[in-house]
Amino acid sequence: MVCLTGFMGSGKSTIGRLLAAQLAWRFADLDTEIERESGLTVSQIFARQGEAVFRDIEHECLKRVLGSASERNTRLILALGGGTFTQARNAALIREPDALPHGAVVWLDCPAEELLRRCVLMGDRPLFRDEASFRKLYEERLPYYRQADYRVESGGEPMRVVEQILALGILGRVANSPSDGNLPGAPIT
Repeated sequence: MVCLTGFMGSGKSTIGRLLAAQLAWRFADLDTEIERESGLTVSQIFARQGEAVFRDIEHECLKRVLGSASERNTRLILALGGGTFTQARNAALIREPDALPHGAVVWLDCPAEELLRRCVLMGDRPLFRDEASFRKLYEERLPYYRQADYRVESGGEPMRVVEQILALGILGRVANSPSDGNLPGAPIT
């Protein structure tokens, strides 16, 4: 299993779908799973119930998705929400050997200017209010993203990003790792 993390607009869903198709693996988008379970969009949950309730729903959904994939030994590419990996309980859950057996967390790192350009065009970002708050949130989340196992530049064409992930050489190990669940991480620079 591979979890894709990164800031809003970094391409987690787009890259995740392409990567899963390339590998013939299953793809899941955590935000889509949350919307399916709750019957509300992420923006509606934020507006009606607030971020704290959203984070609780997100955690339970993440627990379910990871548990299901682990039970079934599913080869899965999971696109996390932009704030999922920044929540300590989610990062701990993802790092549990039983939750993410033989897996890796890949940070899709994209320059702030490109992220801003992409997100300005999207109307469904509940935490995108203005440029100043966007940049502040981006800076707050960077230390968490840097804790991922691998970092890939995601500012370019989506297929080039997929090629970079494939070039890491981790996916064969993810799919065929020994049962101890240990996967060495490349340094994040």
